[in-house]
Amino acid sequence: MAADSLSFIFLDALLINNFVLALFLGICPFLGVSAQYRTALPMGLATALVMLISSLCAYALNAALTSLGLPFLRLISYIAVIASAVQLVEMIMKKFSPTLFRALGIYLPLITTNCAILGLALFQTMREFNFLQSLAYSLGAGLGFTLALVLMAGLRERLALANVPAVSQGAALSLMLAGLLSLSFMGFAGLGGE
Repeated sequence: MAADSLSFIFLDALLINNFVLALFLGICPFLGVSAQYRTALPMGLATALVMLISSLCAYALNAALTSLGLPFLRLISYIAVIASAVQLVEMIMKKFSPTLFRALGIYLPLITTNCAILGLALFQTMREFNFLQSLAYSLGAGLGFTLALVLMAGLRERLALANVPAVSQGAALSLMLAGLLSLSFMGFAGLGGE
């Protein structure tokens, strides 16, 4: 599989270089919202939507700023786009699902400061992806983020019913689970290698 093919870029962002489990970006919502499946999936999908919007806007902004000779404005422009995209998603969720909006609480506006989203925009700019490659990269990264949240939520819900020693309950157990998930995703590192 060629490293610049759309399918490789998608799989790379989804599994091989998963933003949460391989690059360790976006850990705050990963640990904060993944206690229950009913909040993890919508948060993952909301973050994926913000990633998609931000990625496509970052592609257009990068092209415009490069043609104007103003590449030093990329970072601040990306931050403004991410904040706007989060506000849009937040308004949509508040309008159509107020219960979910309240359940996600502070973590929904915190998508603005999610380093995975800014990392996505910066990585695709650094790699000089074209429009379709940016689209594949953002879809893979968003779905990979959602996958990580859902997997962690499933494990945490399952372990809530288990008899776990008191010394490893709470944050300690969450961090151990995150480490084991990360190790399992490191197994995908060989995909697509020559």
